[in-house]
Amino acid sequence: MANIRVQTADFDIGAEFAALCVGRADIGGLGCFVGTVRDTAKGRKISAMTLEHYPAMTEAAMGRIAVAAEQRWELLGCTLIHRVGRLLPGENIVLVLAASPHRQAALDATGFLIDWLKTRAPFWKKESFPDGTEEWVSANDADEAAASRWA
Repeated sequence: MANIRVQTADFDIGAEFAALCVGRADIGGLGCFVGTVRDTAKGRKISAMTLEHYPAMTEAAMGRIAVAAEQRWELLGCTLIHRVGRLLPGENIVLVLAASPHRQAALDATGFLIDWLKTRAPFWKKESFPDGTEEWVSANDADEAAASRWA
């Protein structure tokens, strides 16, 4: 039921919506989250972000997250796409779509999916700065707090 992809290429939000919804009259609500690369991090300008992953481990974790959402909410489908590689400010990083017969389930599932992706899927982020320095991004307490509300 879940469409899970890790890819270097950008995604087409409209095409992903259409793929999830085409021919479906049972969908009453669709939740969406799109994450993009910011141009600043902790007050510093960034020139790029590089995302790395361990393929088998990452896709398996994303699959478990999707199953957890499907067990909690009445979902008719979901899409999780996460990009890897070198991304520039303004570029898309992640797309989360959740379809349900009901609006609230779609919205709640979308929040759960992105919160758990941020904290439980094994992605490593490195920020590059205009002066040529780079820094690995550590876990974020705010992300952990957001994910804990679903425990």
